[in-house]
Amino acid sequence: MAVRACGLIIYRRLKSATSSKAADNIEYLLLQTSYGTHHWTPPKGHVDPGEDDLQTAFRETQEEAGLQAGQLTLIEGYKKELHYPVRGKPKTVVYWLAEVKDCNTEIKLSEEHQAFRWLKLEDACKFAEYEDMQATLKDVHQFLCSKK
Repeated sequence: MAVRACGLIIYRRLKSATSSKAADNIEYLLLQTSYGTHHWTPPKGHVDPGEDDLQTAFRETQEEAGLQAGQLTLIEGYKKELHYPVRGKPKTVVYWLAEVKDCNTEIKLSEEHQAFRWLKLEDACKFAEYEDMQATLKDVHQFLCSKK
């Protein structure tokens, strides 16, 4: 059976007068792990017994980035499942999309992470080394840009 994890792809819209294109004002939150290869990822973690997937995503986001559910707006219509092997075992990660209500909200990292960055799509894709995560970020960006 696959290991199951859930998380949120978190973004913010900067209030900028310099760009008329909404896409230029979107930044994504990535956290750098303090273990292993120190890869960059959205907040995510394993599902606890008795917890549903979305509860896990919000709990992990609170634990890893210090963001409470009330500080986020869950974006309807977006959910993405990634499947990949980790140490020879299958893993499934389910992501939802959420916007920070206040773009100046403080991020408070747990011990699991050593750094965070708000990144525009191109830089977020450079930091997220894995192709499936890069594709997911591009998919999210296209989804957001297609919404009014």
